[in-house]
Amino acid sequence: MTETNKVRIAILGLGTVGGGVYQLFQAQADTLMAKTGLDAEIAAILVRDANKPREGIDPSLLTESFEDILHDETIDIIVEVMGGIEPARTYITEALKAGKNVVTANKDLMAAHGGELLDLAQEVGRDLLFEASVAGGIPIIRPMKQCLAGNRITEVMGIVNGTTNYILTKMDEEGMEFSDALAKATELGYAEADPTADIEGYDAGRKLAILASIAFHSRVTFSDVHTEGISRITAADIRYVRDMGCIIKLVATARETEKGIEASVQPMLLPVHHPLASVKDVFNAVFVHGDAVGDTMFYGRGAGRFPTASACMGDIIDVMRNIRFYCTGRIGCGCYRHVPIQPMEETIQRYFLRMQVVDRPGVLASIASVMGKYGVSIKQVVQKPTEEGRAELVLITDQVQEKDFLKALEKFRSMTNMIQEISSVIRVYE
Repeated sequence: MTETNKVRIAILGLGTVGGGVYQLFQAQADTLMAKTGLDAEIAAILVRDANKPREGIDPSLLTESFEDILHDETIDIIVEVMGGIEPARTYITEALKAGKNVVTANKDLMAAHGGELLDLAQEVGRDLLFEASVAGGIPIIRPMKQCLAGNRITEVMGIVNGTTNYILTKMDEEGMEFSDALAKATELGYAEADPTADIEGYDAGRKLAILASIAFHSRVTFSDVHTEGISRITAADIRYVRDMGCIIKLVATARETEKGIEASVQPMLLPVHHPLASVKDVFNAVFVHGDAVGDTMFYGRGAGRFPTASACMGDIIDVMRNIRFYCTGRIGCGCYRHVPIQPMEETIQRYFLRMQVVDRPGVLASIASVMGKYGVSIKQVVQKPTEEGRAELVLITDQVQEKDFLKALEKFRSMTNMIQEISSVIRVYE
């Protein structure tokens, strides 16, 4: 911090989020002294091309050299909004070693390397805050680290990807097929040109790794999270599920059990009365269960220019307060435990299973016999003729260990004389 009690800030990246941070900072600049006891200014912005015209941005702030930022001893806070693993990982590492505090919105980096970076921040006594890395403008990381610190959290679940939630909302409310809903999301700018990270659950998986690490005080990385996407969900699935009083959502779930941490992102059937069932369109929500507080839910816009910039600004203000009172690094990683990750095949689940079968006597009995052999109990059955000689069979199971259900599923795939197609397999939340 300079002798004039002014905090100087550098922004790495000036894309959608970086531009939002800059604009929001300018709008908030006059109030920062009242909120923190310090003034602040943007000292530098790292960009790829400093000569590119940028409306509303002072050209003198632009630089293509991270080294200039790193070696400027008057810069106190670096805001990393570049995204990706490299060079962001290297830049943050070097910034912390140089004694600078860091604010980041980088979920990819924190999900994969958050542990090592937070350990480094604690070692050098600097802040590394990352509220914007999960659920955009929804406050969730700070509440879990601070407001709910008096709880033993046993479950975190949420809808943390707006693109997939929009697609599933359109399929549910307007009867669209997946491809049509995805095209609509792309047209409106909710889906990227390559939507793979969203629709296959990878984006949500990275966010869940961060949330689970905080909730259970044990490091969970993206590779620990079982991920499945929504590209196989059909309008037929949506209709059947609605008739059963449920709705399909892409749910990120982490639980701590006696055997370890379960962490998965997958389409799930939720009862329509569950709080997450009412979360629609591009909105996100995170549901947390603590032993003292019970159930809490955090809801809002999970992405976008200003919601994400809002989370970054909150972290900047928090760092400024810590700088003023010489207490940066006061809340570190928090992963003081080493809880094993429970393999997905060891988890206990219920399932929605939709199949196309030959419509003749004895088929259902044969299917039930296979399920009985592997310890899979049937809770509900719906059978509808679809065309001559063929029927659609929908089963809801009771709780069963996933590996036993998969054995039954493998057997079904070999019963081609009875089962023509396994159309859908979707887990049921319980």
